Amino acid sequence: MQGRRALASFLASSPRAGPIMARPGPAPGFPRPRLPGASASRGDSGGGDGSGGGMTGARASAAEQRRAGRGGQAGAAERSAGMSGAGRALVVLLLAASVLSAALLAPGGSSERDAQAAPPRDLDKKRHVELKMDQALLLIHNELLGANLTVYWKSECCYHCLFQVLVNVPQSPKAGKPSVAAASVSTQHGAILQLNDTLEEKEVCRLEYRFGEFGNYSLLVKNIHNGVSEIACDLAVNEDPVDSNLPVSIAFLIGLAVIIVISFLRLLLSLDDFNSWISKAISSRETDRLINSDCSHTHGLCQLWRRKILVLQTRKLEWFVFIMGSSIFLSMTSVLQRGCSKFRLLGKIAWRSFLLICIGIIIVNPNYCLGPLSWDKVRIPGVLQRLGVTYFVVAVLELLFAKPVPEHCASERSCLSLRDITSSWPQWLLILALEGLWLGLTFLLPVPGCPTGYLGPGGIGDFGKYPNCTGGAAGYIDRLLLGDDHLYQHPSSTVLYHTEVAYDPEGILGTINSIVMAFLGVQAGKILLYYKAQTKDILIRFTAWCCILGLISVVLTKVSENEGFIPVNKNLWSLSYVTTLSSFAFFILLVLYPVVDVKGLWTGTPFFYPGMNSILVYVGHEVFENYFPFQWKLKDNQSHKEHLTQNLIATALWVLIAYILYRKKIFWKI
Repeated sequence: MQGRRALASFLASSPRAGPIMARPGPAPGFPRPRLPGASASRGDSGGGDGSGGGMTGARASAAEQRRAGRGGQAGAAERSAGMSGAGRALVVLLLAASVLSAALLAPGGSSERDAQAAPPRDLDKKRHVELKMDQALLLIHNELLGANLTVYWKSECCYHCLFQVLVNVPQSPKAGKPSVAAASVSTQHGAILQLNDTLEEKEVCRLEYRFGEFGNYSLLVKNIHNGVSEIACDLAVNEDPVDSNLPVSIAFLIGLAVIIVISFLRLLLSLDDFNSWISKAISSRETDRLINSDCSHTHGLCQLWRRKILVLQTRKLEWFVFIMGSSIFLSMTSVLQRGCSKFRLLGKIAWRSFLLICIGIIIVNPNYCLGPLSWDKVRIPGVLQRLGVTYFVVAVLELLFAKPVPEHCASERSCLSLRDITSSWPQWLLILALEGLWLGLTFLLPVPGCPTGYLGPGGIGDFGKYPNCTGGAAGYIDRLLLGDDHLYQHPSSTVLYHTEVAYDPEGILGTINSIVMAFLGVQAGKILLYYKAQTKDILIRFTAWCCILGLISVVLTKVSENEGFIPVNKNLWSLSYVTTLSSFAFFILLVLYPVVDVKGLWTGTPFFYPGMNSILVYVGHEVFENYFPFQWKLKDNQSHKEHLTQNLIATALWVLIAYILYRKKIFWKI
């Protein structure tokens, strides 16, 4: 169940005049060249089956930052670069960037389609084809006498899929006057078109092409008399597509400009000469008064605040799970060191898990517009539900086998190179047992009507042999234990694979692998705590874990999208998916740890603020995402530009809300 790609990339340089003959593409699994035009003759086997995906888709304890006491103008520079000033400036700049993006991307005279002087979306009003986002207009001209055509299509990212009927084209009424049929085609991925003689059900031609959004194309089917009578299918570009990558490029450049401005300001504020100039320009007497009032508690020496930076705590569920594991170990170690009993802590763990599950069930069933919701239709799995179960299992495991952390690991023989692993061997045995359970159920559980060990999307995938086998054992277990009506009814595989059975990406079996990923996060937390203030040892271990997990992914996937032992699959939370994202998580920690915790080059702003109220921001977004000012009626609902503008402003508002809550010391804890 591969997630939809948000934006398509096209060939903006496609020539208008004349078709270009296509050549058979390379074998499936390899990149294919994109041609601005295509042609194929009878019996042409170019195209293949595509190479798409199946069902594809800390609050870390930072080492203490260096303390520095500075007086006079140096102290003023440090204060200027502190969290209060820098945080406020970053939030303001973020809002300014969003407003600027909105101004540049706002609906008006220069829409996406106007950018290249393209005509309106209803390019052919006579045929009543209304294009939507990520669609193009295709006109099929049939010049064949006595031959009705059926045009089939499939996405090249649809792995082993059946062709689907696109449109039927009647025969030409007379020579030189082709019959024309119009159809909309998807521009998200490359398309494979196959034209068959409707009566004889034989292939006339086949071609591959990647259409551009809101483009206008003609497919000319005609006879060629060059000594041998052949049928040619030529693809011509009538109107160039729009560049829907342009809004993203503008937003990226604005964000890059904001980062450059912030970096430049911080550099200036770190220079004594610049601070002296600023002080004289404003009022040296007033500046000294502010410095003295702020630093009076430290006898003229301003101390840097000690912070613990929250890294990876983004809305990306997978990395949130990872960093949640790190937070579990760090916070639990701290609580136990303060003398809290394990029994009392177990009660807190159970209560927190219960609250997460309850809140999750509430926010995934928002039927306030459809009337009272029947229990028979309540969706049970969800993001917070999975987080609640994962948190409970991992926290209980750590609580049961908790051991005191050595104060000075570097000087003790017990702190060997693998101390962070050997100290938790009971947990590792249980985690490996859980992973063995996932492997056993996934590949050995008999599923009625489906092959054992099936990992595909069902629907039209696998040439339509297993239409009701979506998710294999994972989908079967959910439907068996929870029932179809209590699962997510619109999985992402519906778009590409036309699946008809319910499938929940936050189902029961996938939760096992989310527990494994959270435990890998626990391992990251143990590295930070066991080797505190030993930067080299921490970085070596982050690198080792990154490489080991990456190699496991390489073996499991055979460096392919669909042909490996266990393909990377988001909806299944497959083992290779967990190892791949965990490898990236360790890599991000490897990069951020020296930047944030060791050198103090970045405080985590502005992501620090949503991280301090992550549950509140998540729940707030889920509840209010359809309310103004987070969403409003768009002038053109089929415009990438307007959707991007709306999402940028909504994101900036939530960062602002999180910043205000942080300044007022309001934190929603569960």
